[in-house]
Amino acid sequence: MSTALNEALIYEILSIVEEIPEGNVASYGQIARLIGREKNARLVGKALSMAEYYGDYPCHRVVNHAGRLAPHFPAQKQRLLDEGVTFRENGCVDMKKHRWNAGA
Repeated sequence: MSTALNEALIYEILSIVEEIPEGNVASYGQIARLIGREKNARLVGKALSMAEYYGDYPCHRVVNHAGRLAPHFPAQKQRLLDEGVTFRENGCVDMKKHRWNAGA
């Protein structure tokens, strides 16, 4: 399967991101699995870095598997806090409390 990033794939990723409810987060890998590209978490990150060109999506709700925030997205933490997301002492999202249970 090709890992090329095209508009159809970007919209597929963004359609999943759009479903993440307020107060929840998903990981890049979780989104990759949901679109059938289990090993393409980095591709998801690349698509999200371009999301502003495709509309208004809640990309702030996507973190890495450990709950670490995106390094070049300074407003991400405040936006998550505004939605009631809590953080552990190490600065990562409390994934046990806030991981999105897609399909539940």
